[in-house]
Amino acid sequence: MNIDFKHIKQIYFIGIGGIGMSALAFHFLRKGYSVFGFDRTASDICKKLESKGAKIEYNEELVLAKTIQNSNALIIYTPAIKPSNEVFHFFSSHNYPLYKRAQILGEISKDKTCIAVAGTHGKTSITSMLAFLLKENKLPVTAFLGGISQNYQSNYIYEGDEVYVIEADEFDRSLLQLKPDFAVISNIDADHLDIYDSVDDLKHTFQKFSDLIENKENFFYQKGLNFEGLSISVNPPADIYAENIRIIDGVYNFDWNLPHQSINGLRLKMPGEHNVFNALCALSLAASYRPDLTEKFAETLSEFDGVNRRFNYLVQSAEYVIIDDYAHHPSEIEAVHKAVNQLYPMDKAMAIFQPHLFSRTKDFADDFAASLSKFDEVNLLEIYPAREEPIEGIDAKFLCHKIKNENAKVIEKSEISSVIQDSSCRIIVMMGAGDIGLEAQNIKKIFSHEK
Repeated sequence: MNIDFKHIKQIYFIGIGGIGMSALAFHFLRKGYSVFGFDRTASDICKKLESKGAKIEYNEELVLAKTIQNSNALIIYTPAIKPSNEVFHFFSSHNYPLYKRAQILGEISKDKTCIAVAGTHGKTSITSMLAFLLKENKLPVTAFLGGISQNYQSNYIYEGDEVYVIEADEFDRSLLQLKPDFAVISNIDADHLDIYDSVDDLKHTFQKFSDLIENKENFFYQKGLNFEGLSISVNPPADIYAENIRIIDGVYNFDWNLPHQSINGLRLKMPGEHNVFNALCALSLAASYRPDLTEKFAETLSEFDGVNRRFNYLVQSAEYVIIDDYAHHPSEIEAVHKAVNQLYPMDKAMAIFQPHLFSRTKDFADDFAASLSKFDEVNLLEIYPAREEPIEGIDAKFLCHKIKNENAKVIEKSEISSVIQDSSCRIIVMMGAGDIGLEAQNIKKIFSHEK
């Protein structure tokens, strides 16, 4: 594939409000293209895009779509869009050039230094940390994030055009569209089995991704995975590891050990040992790209404020600690629980969880039940379907019956506030990749007494 962007005048995004799509839209706006798009919801991201000059339509009349000239246009769509989508159908039936978001990311980064972050968990946190480390050290970075950076309140970071930081998404095998010079695979857990035939198929795709990196000294992976490169672990032994991890005033402190160097006393505001691991990944990629700035990167880490919906504190008071997190996979829930237990060992903790996708709930029901059962109380919202049709017999009640906790039940969104008030739990963790994040903001207003 070879797109001549010099002849492109108009770019239309199908699903422009998505976190990955909008970052790309911000990029093309910065480059001076006329940006258009369709989305079903006028979200805050859509409004921000419109304030930057994008034109977005929210209904199926497709007034904007019908003004796009086939001869000089580019149509970009998210893989979550189905062929039956009315906007996709319009462009495909009129023979417009249609490209997946990952294809475009591959095209715009192929002639740049590309740093790619892959893995089934932690991509957004690692990418956001890495982009922060590079930008704060005045390096010419463009970054596309899968979440909103707390430091910049944006999912698109621009400091220059020389190095591109990109999340290498395994969904739909998108990561194979990239040509990375530096990369990490943070972990490989079974997921997206609606896309992959088996776990082996998923692992094979990650292997093909690792083969894309020519210099294996620029490739990092979680210790325990079978790759050629440098291993990373929170604990030794590994090529790169953390040591002397301790919590001081809620901040994680640790030492960073590299093959030929050790740096002591790093500080990380994001809670949890899983975020210490994410920090090691980001630091290692940054130091591999610019080894002369290794100590500066270690120093800069302490100023990273995190990513929206990644262990974000909504309320911190003597009565309640309410946390919002994107966790939607059993191992992510496990990591959140471990962080809560380390930070608040004397307090009871409640999980309010919204399962994401019928297929994921079905495939990992026992694992979800095991990770959720570790909380003192569990409240389940109904499954958020996203791109899927319902699966018979798979709902929140199905999952609830598997949870080995007598304090587990299914609730409505309207009950969240009363459930919190009626509980003896001080620590409340709201988790999921659906619209529970919106509910979390409502809960923040109620329990922090915002107007």
